[in-house]
Amino acid sequence: MRRIKLVVAYEGTNYCGWQTQPNGITVEEVLNRALSELLGEEIRVVGASRTDSGVHSLGNVAVFDTDTRIPPEKICYAVNQRLPEDVAVQSSCEVPPDFHPRRCYSEKTYEYRILNRKIPVPTLRRDTYFYYRKLDEGRMREAARFLVGKHDFKSFCTAKEDVLDTVREILSCTVERREGDIVAIRVTGTGFLYNMVRIIAGTLIAVGAGELEPEAVEAILRERDRAAAGPTAPAHGLTMIGIRYGEDGCGS
Repeated sequence: MRRIKLVVAYEGTNYCGWQTQPNGITVEEVLNRALSELLGEEIRVVGASRTDSGVHSLGNVAVFDTDTRIPPEKICYAVNQRLPEDVAVQSSCEVPPDFHPRRCYSEKTYEYRILNRKIPVPTLRRDTYFYYRKLDEGRMREAARFLVGKHDFKSFCTAKEDVLDTVREILSCTVERREGDIVAIRVTGTGFLYNMVRIIAGTLIAVGAGELEPEAVEAILRERDRAAAGPTAPAHGLTMIGIRYGEDGCGS
């Protein structure tokens, strides 16, 4: 029995998120089906990030166990022949049997993209949130610095989530305006709460639009109240960029 690690990219528009559920098709479901057909075994992948409905990925990580004799590095090519065009395994390799994509130390990076102009661009509608009011990325950048470090992010967590520990560590949070009127919020952290990045994005948008002062973010963290933060930004603007694992004997 070998454990195989996959790096998976997908456009989340047509999926009800990552995790298999009864009310719609998911990325996990199509991966399980394609791998089971390819390998002739019942395969159940375990994913690193259970992305929400409509959220995209360039580098989510999943693992599964198999008895196949197919070389690990060839599995990505073979399974991609069976996957829909909006899901593609970027790489595959063998990892130690104790490697678990959620239990090992990792640094996850997400990016929230905003098309900030008066008129929308139809070709960007699937992976970029259109926002017509002028955003001041300098104010957003100033606000983002309050999020870096280890904090209680209860204000940036969907209120219905029942978790005891809402302390998380953000390693970096950057805001930049790119060519084509794209404002990109990029967040790297060791762990995230449900909807945390989307609430961060919604709050920084409110700062950029002049609805909140940059310093308000510090106060929002202290409040520990979801009502204190900005709105949850729409899912389609969010992309998981990738996951980096530490050199702790837990895989790579």
